[in-house]
Amino acid sequence: MDTSPWLIEAPALIAAAAGVAAYGAAYPRAQLFGSTICRTNAARKLAITFDDGPNPAITPRLLDLLDRHQARATFFLIGRFAKACPELAREIAARGHEVGNHTHTHPNLFWCPPKQIESEFSRCSETIGETLGKRPEWFRPPYGFRNPWVVPKARRLGMKTVMWTLIPGDWREKPAEWLIRRMEPIAKRKVENQSVKTGTGDVLCLHDGGYRGLNADRTRTLEALEYWLPRWSELGLEFATISEAAGAAAS
Repeated sequence: MDTSPWLIEAPALIAAAAGVAAYGAAYPRAQLFGSTICRTNAARKLAITFDDGPNPAITPRLLDLLDRHQARATFFLIGRFAKACPELAREIAARGHEVGNHTHTHPNLFWCPPKQIESEFSRCSETIGETLGKRPEWFRPPYGFRNPWVVPKARRLGMKTVMWTLIPGDWREKPAEWLIRRMEPIAKRKVENQSVKTGTGDVLCLHDGGYRGLNADRTRTLEALEYWLPRWSELGLEFATISEAAGAAAS
């Protein structure tokens, strides 16, 4: 009996399509499901970003640490936590940091239909807008997962999607020394490209909170930054918010 070539090739085609979809959904620099920002506009600029806050247990200490090193960063807030801690959200903005949308409840958007995605975006942006007097212009998907509706929905609500070049895993229950080593690639790249005056720089994804609830322990993140912030400064890196780091390429 003859067998259709389509029937023979179908499993391979399905597997290939699944692989492409997985790449577009999870790979931080994939542009398959829409344009995202993955790097800064200059090799000397480092954009430090924080997800899952605001967090009363850590965010105030983190703000003080950033102040000491004159480092401005970007905080992607969970809407329900911003609603619970409006004064802390206002303090982040008052210290000169950027505030972005990280959805209202932190779902995995890959599995969400368009209406739910829009609701998550809108509720978070409304909370931030009511708290700060300005809606966010930047968005980061929880876990970094996207589906074909995520980036376009964010864009229709006036937000650009931000991913990263390095996510060292600071949510893991590991010693601060482990996290410090995981953040070393930023310094290595700067040393290797010391004489390079053009090009792009890193977007670092860290966490000042935990999506499961307030008061998550992120002391290892603080300790790792206490180690790296002065060293990055000595290497000549400039700390920039996403707005400062995502414009046209700079020399």
